Amino acid sequence: MVLLDLELRVVAYDHPDAAKLISAVQQEYVLRYGDEDITPVDPAEFAPPLGLFVVGYLAGEAVVCGGWRAHDSDDPDFRDGDAEIKRMYVVDEARGKGLAKRVLAELERTARAAGRLRIVLETGTKQPEAVALYGANGYARVPGFGAYKDDPLSICFGKPIA
Repeated sequence: MVLLDLELRVVAYDHPDAAKLISAVQQEYVLRYGDEDITPVDPAEFAPPLGLFVVGYLAGEAVVCGGWRAHDSDDPDFRDGDAEIKRMYVVDEARGKGLAKRVLAELERTARAAGRLRIVLETGTKQPEAVALYGANGYARVPGFGAYKDDPLSICFGKPIA
């Protein structure tokens, strides 16, 4: 397998390239589920040291993104040291090249470096590519959390990273 020259940049959640990719992932949710993700998100949550957002570029084009935000047990659905992944997305023309796996590894690395102990995330039954990605990278099912806690289409995963 040829490794693509992917450049990962830490950007603000509301950076123009991030906003473009986040809008695209929201449209993907509309296609698959009929509506955008309603999980409350504050761009400030993705600012270091309690969060991070990355955009990956191929030949100068933004093609992949993802971020994490810190949670602790003061939120009843989380444990101290959790980092929640949000907005993982790869544009259509760049899928199948291992880019999501590389972003996921970077999110795990940076969350661990920030002292986080576990990564958690929510995806859905209509996203088999995401379910396969997380399963292949050591994630296991965890109890539901967040806005889709009781939604039958929601699947939550977690992975210790400490």
